[in-house]
Amino acid sequence: MGSTSEFGRRDLIKRAAAIGLIAVPSMSVLSACASGGDSGNSNQVDKGEKSATNPLAINEGAPLDVVIFDGGFGQQYAKDAEAEYGKVFPSSKVSHSATQKIQSTLQPRFNGGTPPDLIDNSGAEQMDMGTLVGKKQLTDLNALLDAPSVDDPKKKVRDTLRPGVVEMGQFDGQETWILYYAYTVYGVWYSKTNLRKLDAQYPETWDEMLAVCEKAKKKGIAGWTYAGKHPYYLPFSLYPFIAKIGGREVLDKIDNLEPNAWKDPAVKSAFEAYYELYKKGYILKGTPGLTHIESQTAWNEGKALFLPNGSWVENESKKTTPKDFQMAVGAPSGLDKSDKLPFGTIWASGGEPFIVPKNAKNPRGGMELLRIMLSKKSSQNFIKQVSSLTSLNGGTEGLTLPPGLASSQEALTKAGQNVVNPRIQDWYVALQKEKIGVAAIGELMAGRATPDEAIAKIQRFADDTAKDASVKKYRHK
Repeated sequence: MGSTSEFGRRDLIKRAAAIGLIAVPSMSVLSACASGGDSGNSNQVDKGEKSATNPLAINEGAPLDVVIFDGGFGQQYAKDAEAEYGKVFPSSKVSHSATQKIQSTLQPRFNGGTPPDLIDNSGAEQMDMGTLVGKKQLTDLNALLDAPSVDDPKKKVRDTLRPGVVEMGQFDGQETWILYYAYTVYGVWYSKTNLRKLDAQYPETWDEMLAVCEKAKKKGIAGWTYAGKHPYYLPFSLYPFIAKIGGREVLDKIDNLEPNAWKDPAVKSAFEAYYELYKKGYILKGTPGLTHIESQTAWNEGKALFLPNGSWVENESKKTTPKDFQMAVGAPSGLDKSDKLPFGTIWASGGEPFIVPKNAKNPRGGMELLRIMLSKKSSQNFIKQVSSLTSLNGGTEGLTLPPGLASSQEALTKAGQNVVNPRIQDWYVALQKEKIGVAAIGELMAGRATPDEAIAKIQRFADDTAKDASVKKYRHK
């Protein structure tokens, strides 16, 4: 997955489909935004002159309004790309703002018809992607994807991206509503140094996981901690664990909101395994009350061995990470020999979703900034700053990767075809975060619900969503 230059475009799509990265069109087609920025909105600035340096024909003097989620990746990478934009279009004034409260900050602007030109729609207050697409509030990004890339004008932007990234942004038909800028590896994060101090290796089976946790407990160290106040982090390792046990089709049924999908034996086995961590006292005391930052800090301090998270954690926790920590990511430990997928099965996908609102004043400018961000220069700047891959295929040549990012590359190589990508987190944001994450899985791991109770609750939540006519539905084939 780290390097796919040896594959043709058709092979890339086949491979993306095989690893579950491709979103599948449903019956309806959202065509209102198919013009790539020319939606007929009288609020928009006029087009400019198309040229080699301005292939999207933006109005070179028009201001650009950018809002970035100020989370694990910070905002400097975006500011640097904006500076590159300013070099090409010096008469354009770029307005940059950052917030952790994306929805509460931007929803009034959407409602008022004055949204920004480009948004990094991420974080705990992420706007619901499915709702934005369903209500036709986004610009189709195919004009960007069909534009020449900054580095090689003979290549379209779409042909420079990692497998499946484009397809992830296609909820309906062939329109592309979202550009996932980062490429995130999810899993069980750990310190090679701290495991070595216990004379232990990363566990490949659940029995080995419990044995390592017991060994740590005897030394006064917890096996696990997690973002207790944001327990939707737990699925980062739990979902690929479910897929490993029962096959990727179990996750597809969950994504499709199929009846009784959560009652699959693989789900029950995975929930019971995680519940055992609680019952045996292997979870750091007080974890249910910790934020993501507090749990990461406790992990950095050696109070716990394992942390379910995404590859942004290396940058987000760098202030508290010891120099000799040797951060690494592990694929979920297997349950037993009956598992459908091999050890190494992991969740990896496009992350950090960027959108251009349909009613933006300067949508072409928003797309042009994304084009600049997908250049090798901006991509490498992002990699160096935040220890994460981008969706630009390759782009790491000549870089010395920090431990966590190097480990992510190794994990992708080991996984091969066995990369899964649960779509429930972007198809049904509210269901995934607050209901499944907080109200069910969070309660399970805090010991306030049994596996059976948590599963029954989640199935009810999923059934309610499936029956809710106001929620647009998406499906795998």
